[in-house]
Amino acid sequence: MHAITIREPGAPDVLEWTEVPDPEPGPGEVLLDVTASAVNRADLLQRQGNYPPPPGASDILGLECSGTIAELGEGVEGWQVGDEVCALLAGGGYAERVAVPAGQLLPVPAEIETMSAAGLPEVACTVWANVVMHAGLDEGQVLLVHGGAGGIGTHAIQVGKALGATVAVTAGSPERLERCSQLGADLTINYKEQDFVEVLRAETKGADVILDNMGAKYLDRNVDALAADGRLVIIGMQGGIKGELNIGKLLGKRASVYAAGLRSRPLEQKAAIVADVRNRLWPLVEQGSVQPIVGDVVPMAEAASAHRMLEEGSIFGKVLLAAKS
Repeated sequence: MHAITIREPGAPDVLEWTEVPDPEPGPGEVLLDVTASAVNRADLLQRQGNYPPPPGASDILGLECSGTIAELGEGVEGWQVGDEVCALLAGGGYAERVAVPAGQLLPVPAEIETMSAAGLPEVACTVWANVVMHAGLDEGQVLLVHGGAGGIGTHAIQVGKALGATVAVTAGSPERLERCSQLGADLTINYKEQDFVEVLRAETKGADVILDNMGAKYLDRNVDALAADGRLVIIGMQGGIKGELNIGKLLGKRASVYAAGLRSRPLEQKAAIVADVRNRLWPLVEQGSVQPIVGDVVPMAEAASAHRMLEEGSIFGKVLLAAKS
């Protein structure tokens, strides 16, 4: 099969479409013929040499994909060869074939094309695990989403609205904020021109839940933006890894700070998240309340151009990589 490999850590040009051995499904795994994968910021970090795959995972990029089951490994039940699925991966998605633990499979939702479904598993599991399963976002609460125009952000807006929350987002241009509004965002904040803490305090009681991709840069201000009993969930470090946390502010608000990745979780934790996503989120997708937001689709062999798009910040939603033309 062919896959994208990394010649050496560096710029997008180090990505090459090369021939590699086919994977084989182990016990409890399935083999997928990949229809498409999607580009995530973690892929950019891995390409640069800053985010190695967890032990035992494929060193091929790609944290999610869609496709068709080609082979079942020993002990797999509940799936059949020919089923159209999408999958959460620890790696291996930028390829024509990938082996996946069966517990990380999801059926392609009704009314969603298999190609578009490639952009769902990583964002769905990330948002659902953090905003809903951990932070407990509920109807009538306020959700603040940083980076509202990205893959995670566009998904989180829809999930928040589907659950009956008031959704505030930050983004860097009026055009991107307008598109966030079209997805359902109630309050839009241009982080280049406005202080999100001031705007949120003026318009709401503060955020019950904050989904943050910036890390250190926003840490203190995020705590300021929380409501009483608020929950700050950190899923990224685009703004640095070390910040100062004012414990006094947290105590005064009875607030909490939680940081969690998805890729390195044990298989049983991933399977539990995927099962909850299937049971509670997938019905919202099938009824149209939550949809994959696809900014562009490029051939997988041209993954370098897709990485440039994400780095330039020109994409609204997800960039998909089509494995076959």
